[in-house]
Amino acid sequence: MREGKAKVLNERELSRVINVVKRKAHAKRNIALLYCSFGLGLRAKEMAALRIKHVLGTEGSLLEEINLVGTMTKGNKQRHAYLTNPKVVNALRDFINDRQKHEGILFTLEAPLFKSQKGSAFSANSLQQLFHRMYSEAKLQGASSHSGRRTFATMLIEKGVDIKAVSTLMGHSSIAMTAQYVEDNPLRLKQICTDIF
Repeated sequence: MREGKAKVLNERELSRVINVVKRKAHAKRNIALLYCSFGLGLRAKEMAALRIKHVLGTEGSLLEEINLVGTMTKGNKQRHAYLTNPKVVNALRDFINDRQKHEGILFTLEAPLFKSQKGSAFSANSLQQLFHRMYSEAKLQGASSHSGRRTFATMLIEKGVDIKAVSTLMGHSSIAMTAQYVEDNPLRLKQICTDIF
């Protein structure tokens, strides 16, 4: 890992964070946040800007895609995140069902999707601090709110997804930017060299 770059987590490390978070306050919210980070590649700013209406339709079912408008993203670039991964969908559904149960008639589609302990929307900065706290509690050094995003890009590339598609999912204006996100995996590099002939 290069200095200054958020740590890319492997599956074991991601499981460790989730297992630690499960035993803490606001577990359902924080697990949903982790899955939005790792399963959708969302930035802290984007998660902080989400409203319930961005993920939940008026009939009460989860939407298949999140429309991230320019004001929500870095560089004012609209993009879509797709709610198709079962782990992401289950985490969000579990969290939203819990919110509806606790808020009752106060539950509204206009409300922030992720609320702080005080009941207001997170700022990007306060969400970054929450991610830092979750990773610290899981004893993962070098991880930050950007770790999910970098892990998302790296895992897609390792699964053979073309870099153009990854760049589109990340909302990058160039493939070169996406390439900077991807962590080279020494095992994958060894396998590439093994398979030349």
